[in-house]
Amino acid sequence: MDKILLIDDDKSLAKLLQEYLEGEGLNVTLAYDLKQGLDIFPDKDFDLIILDVMLPDGNGFDIIPKIRKQSWTPILMLTARGDEVDRIIGLELGADDYLAKPCSPRELFARIKALLRRSRIQALETNQNIFENGRLKLIINTREVFSNKKIMVLTGTEFNLLLELMKQTAQLVTRDFLSQQVLGRRLTAFDRSIDMHISNLRKKLHLGQDNLPDIKTVRGAGYILTKIEEVPDA
Repeated sequence: MDKILLIDDDKSLAKLLQEYLEGEGLNVTLAYDLKQGLDIFPDKDFDLIILDVMLPDGNGFDIIPKIRKQSWTPILMLTARGDEVDRIIGLELGADDYLAKPCSPRELFARIKALLRRSRIQALETNQNIFENGRLKLIINTREVFSNKKIMVLTGTEFNLLLELMKQTAQLVTRDFLSQQVLGRRLTAFDRSIDMHISNLRKKLHLGQDNLPDIKTVRGAGYILTKIEEVPDA
């Protein structure tokens, strides 16, 4: 049974979501503030965390770096509807996906299933364990990424997104394909989550510099990870 940590100070909503999700076969633990969430998190091997942005003892964003120091557990942020700034900040700090509130329990469950499914099968989709392109290296078994021999810290979603691009180096990969493969869902009209993750990858990995490939945007279509044909000796 998958174990979920739900951190939300709206007790009535949290209990409603808990009841629904447990009816779908999940084991849901509730926390109503940041402190309680941080106290509970290390004690159980959670499969996914649902995190509200606005909490009584601080901002939900504050907990993401602390979690990432301990675990790559997928994080689903609950944000105010239409608040793009919250979504961008959450993804940059290490959240894997977001859902606008108010949301239906059914929609939340669908997002949870998609994130859990992608986190488990990504490494099984290819027999190749190591991908290299210029001075960018990705190792599936250890889920490590090296940029110019320096290990980089990526979220689970960023790692999976980079893997999909590296598997199809120098080829156009559509935004909808990436969303389905990495997030487990089709893109909606105004969904910019893949674009935000791509932007984070460019910044974190310093792509396009120092014998590193770049991610080129094909307007209205998707992205291409460029191929570094030859790397000079270090």
